[in-house]
Amino acid sequence: MTTVYDFSARRIEGNEQSLADFRDQVLLVVNTASQCGQTPQYTGLQKLYKAYRRQGFSVLGFPCDQFGHQEPGDENEIANFCSTIYHVTFPMFAKIDVNGSKALPLYNWLKREAGGLLGGRIKWNFTKFLIGRDGNVIARYAPTQSPEKLTDKIEAALAIPAPSREAND
Repeated sequence: MTTVYDFSARRIEGNEQSLADFRDQVLLVVNTASQCGQTPQYTGLQKLYKAYRRQGFSVLGFPCDQFGHQEPGDENEIANFCSTIYHVTFPMFAKIDVNGSKALPLYNWLKREAGGLLGGRIKWNFTKFLIGRDGNVIARYAPTQSPEKLTDKIEAALAIPAPSREAND
């Protein structure tokens, strides 16, 4: 069975990172944009990350320019914007496609696991996927769903212990 840990993605700094590095954490995977009406959600995402990271929670941000050309910058511009304007410290990844033939394989898997209203397509920037400690999708949330409204769901997912592993795993 495939889980989020079977994928990797290029970090905004340029290095490839296996998502297995986040094993046993609760994750909120979000496609982001710097010039979107939803961009202020960076504030809420950072607050969630800061509040729950020590309990095994992380936000993973994936900039995307497929919706209204709302992420026109390169990785350096995006990283600078996120750190200086929204003080983002959660992991950010390189700009990706979430729909179409060039979609990041992680996003193809996320869409299969939690299809949404558009039959498996991402509707807009700031679509959110909550991933449990076991690496499986718990839920998908619309772009308009504010990060603060996910607090109860994140706390519930954090309460579920990580799966036990065989000694030789």
